[in-house]
Amino acid sequence: MAQILDACGTFVRSLTGWQRFLFAFGAGGLSALSFAPFGLWPLLLLGFAALTLLMDGAVTHPRPIRSAAVAGWAFGFGQFLVGLYWVGYAFLVDSADHLWQLPFIALILPGGLALFIALAAAVSAYFWREGWPRIFILTACYAAAEWIRGNIFTGFPWNLPGYGWDASLAVLQCVSAIGVYGLSLLTILFGASLALLLAPSRVKEWPVPAALTLLFVLIWTGGAARLNAPVPDVSGVRLRLVQPNVPQRDKYALELRTQHWRELMDLSLAKNGPAPTHIIWPEAAPPFLLAREGQALDDVAILTGTNRVLLTGAARVEVSPGQEPTFFNSFFIFAHGGRLIATYDKFHLVPFGEYVPSFLKKLGLSNVVNIPGSFGFGSGPQTFSIPGAPPVGPLICYEILFPGEVTAKNRPQWFVNVTDDSWFGPPSSAGPYQHLLIARVRAIEEGLPVARAANTGVSAVIDPMGRIVKELGSGKAGVVDSALPSALPETFFAHWGEIAFLLMLILSVGAGLLWPAATSGRQAR
Repeated sequence: MAQILDACGTFVRSLTGWQRFLFAFGAGGLSALSFAPFGLWPLLLLGFAALTLLMDGAVTHPRPIRSAAVAGWAFGFGQFLVGLYWVGYAFLVDSADHLWQLPFIALILPGGLALFIALAAAVSAYFWREGWPRIFILTACYAAAEWIRGNIFTGFPWNLPGYGWDASLAVLQCVSAIGVYGLSLLTILFGASLALLLAPSRVKEWPVPAALTLLFVLIWTGGAARLNAPVPDVSGVRLRLVQPNVPQRDKYALELRTQHWRELMDLSLAKNGPAPTHIIWPEAAPPFLLAREGQALDDVAILTGTNRVLLTGAARVEVSPGQEPTFFNSFFIFAHGGRLIATYDKFHLVPFGEYVPSFLKKLGLSNVVNIPGSFGFGSGPQTFSIPGAPPVGPLICYEILFPGEVTAKNRPQWFVNVTDDSWFGPPSSAGPYQHLLIARVRAIEEGLPVARAANTGVSAVIDPMGRIVKELGSGKAGVVDSALPSALPETFFAHWGEIAFLLMLILSVGAGLLWPAATSGRQAR
């Protein structure tokens, strides 16, 4: 067995040129199968182990930093290409205008995101050391690069390493303290440590992967114990999430708008047991500008009556004299009798979907959502008081991606996440399930339940520990009737944010660069 492990490690370290590139690409692609809906988390750990071994080989190259960066880029490109393949479906909805952009996006998105991994690998190579400290160097650089990816240029924190634990809700419970970036750091460290077992030096280095294995056993045990605690329901609140399942190509067809509107109303009024107190429609549910449709507003007044509240995503427009109209991806709250009591505008817009950076517009790229120009930006998270339910924080689609950026200063007691995952492709596509997992992780981080209404995708009520109370699967029309779970007390992460991640990052840097037990101190410069 020892000889087999040594041979595997030697083989990967000895790869050069295109062999190293292709192996890194394949390892990255296989690691993406850890993310929803596949949940093959061992592949993510093995992927980080493979990257560590590739780095070992790269730092012996005459140009170690460049060689490491290429290997890191290939690993990232494989992971993002496989994990985010579904993004291409959005460019097929209006293929006449956007199909030509698909090859560019297929390269720009995974290739651009892979630059962060290339940067992490290059910096790691510069500070590379012999022995186990090198895994802390790689972990610190990789985790920092993932944090930068999630925050720079509006950020794109999709498929962070922490989401690779989709198959274990117990492990995911730790994000209530350390957040998904903290779990991502521990995941990278655990995976990278497995590379220590693939060399004769494992005789003295095996305590590191053993300690990390024990750590994750303890994380799982604590998470499983936490999941045993019951979560009571909010008294008097009965939710109805409406999922109309309208194909994106048909949504705004003039001849179908009335039909789509009637479907929303019929699903909302269907007699499926106890009458709902709060009805939630998905992102941009009305197939027109709702505020300008008098008959539709009359229907909303009838729907809400004297004892119901409607919360819905809807497009709106502002027109200023002498200027182009500005469209907003918005969220409306209608109280009893159809009285509009709150409007919220999306503040985290989807790059290429709802806005295109100006330098890319010069290349002819345009929004996937066909409106003049780009959507306007909202002012940030807000909390609204509504009749008959605790204060709510709306999050429109993409906005639920961002750890620590989903609540206003006055903390809500639940989230309403409206989305339209029909952009993500057919019901079998991975995109809607990855999006659902992200919503579950935000619920755990903040200790707040989430009512998630999708045009299609997965509509679900999620409790503050990330458990799905009720759901309706992708590609189905119908409703989800459910009670509203209560909020938990403010979690450590909700109060302190990324402090735990920052401390772990500092400790990783210290262990990698300053620990006196490092054998030779050799650096690849």
